[in-house]
Amino acid sequence: MLTTSALRNRPATPPPRVAIAAEDGPVAEGREFVWSDADFARIKALIYKKAGISLHDGKHAMVYSRVSRRLRETGHASFKGYIDWLESHDGPEWQEFINALTTNLTAFFRESHHFDALAQLLRAKPAHDWRIWCAAASTGEEPYSIAMTCAESLGANGRYEIVNSDIDTKVLATAQRGVYKHEGNKGLSAERLQRFFLRGKGANTGQMRVKPELQKHMSFQPVNLIHELPLRDTFDVVFCRNVMIYFDAATQRAVLERIHRVMRPGGTLFVGHAENFSDARHLFALRGKTVYERL
Repeated sequence: MLTTSALRNRPATPPPRVAIAAEDGPVAEGREFVWSDADFARIKALIYKKAGISLHDGKHAMVYSRVSRRLRETGHASFKGYIDWLESHDGPEWQEFINALTTNLTAFFRESHHFDALAQLLRAKPAHDWRIWCAAASTGEEPYSIAMTCAESLGANGRYEIVNSDIDTKVLATAQRGVYKHEGNKGLSAERLQRFFLRGKGANTGQMRVKPELQKHMSFQPVNLIHELPLRDTFDVVFCRNVMIYFDAATQRAVLERIHRVMRPGGTLFVGHAENFSDARHLFALRGKTVYERL
């Protein structure tokens, strides 16, 4: 028989756990939406199919954060409901889905040794009609760095065309506008700022716009690298930097073959610092630090 004192000191019996039934997985503490391994697996398969992006299991938090914005925007209460709806429709939301899961980290003259190498190429053939493709234009800092290098190396009468593409239509629109916050000009010298940009005044104070004489050499179009490339003619130079790291080996090979087909023999391919294409020796030969020659 338990005394009153013993009852008072006896640990309280914890309340029974209440199982929360969810059609598409467990409720994660502190999260706004239900999120499960099944949701991640479905999104992983969809973004691979649509954009060739290979997501590893460490990307759960990133995928949840980015795609949950699409749930709010479209009014869906769960990932399962959103994915079911997405798969049953063929409309603009697919592009929004792709936009949400692409990563756009860029800066003016990032990996500056590439622009030094580009300048040497251009100066070696100053009278040439140069065609350059920037395959991951993002918000435009890389394309305009290429254009500034062309202007500096070829002079006022230089002939060059830069085709800029990205799978993310929102960042591509930003690139085409060519307007940036002045605080984002890291990598630009005072001389380049004065020569190639207009400083905003009045309501545009704190912003800078690329000058028209630089933009006239540029064109912009959405391109998905895992599809056949909608590009005319061939290119002397291709910048495809920090893109292949998101692809698996099979997708990398297919994309490199497509790039190879739109390049002139002897053309130059610039890739990201973490990318190595030793398995594509029949297509490209290493000629410098992350610089390849098209064979």
